[in-house]
Amino acid sequence: MDFAPYIRDIKDFPKPGVVFKDITPLLKDPKAFQKAGEALVGLTANLKIDKVVGVDSRGFIFAPMLAEKIGAGFVTVRKSGKLPFETISESYDLEYGTGTLEIHADAIEKGDRVLIHDDVLATGGTAQAVCKLVEKLGGEVVQCNFLIELTFLKGAEKIKGYPKETLLQY
Repeated sequence: MDFAPYIRDIKDFPKPGVVFKDITPLLKDPKAFQKAGEALVGLTANLKIDKVVGVDSRGFIFAPMLAEKIGAGFVTVRKSGKLPFETISESYDLEYGTGTLEIHADAIEKGDRVLIHDDVLATGGTAQAVCKLVEKLGGEVVQCNFLIELTFLKGAEKIKGYPKETLLQY
């Protein structure tokens, strides 16, 4: 299925000069939503995965479904101050600022094989930070998985040591 017609551009969001890729049209269409989920699961074929990490916040849409479909646990990585238990953190740069991500200190066990999922790979700062968090806890990143990659921002360069899959590229 061609998912591109279900992605709309929002100019100057969240800041002037940024063109935001809005996935909500895809999410509201039952067939497109289902097919995108199936396609994302297909990107993980033949991988042994213990945990699926979903990145705050749009990574939470497909990551739990991926975890359920492949028989893995689901782990959240959230923006600073949102998790209630002991955390570890990693700061990162993104296309319009900086941020800090956190994960529960007990979310990943040593040797866990981890799939990282987010909606968009842009500058790669977020994905790189999540990879670092997983590895700090002793996990192995087996793949970074995205609905969309903005290739002109060259985010894949920041995660070039990890397998990467995406459904759409711009």
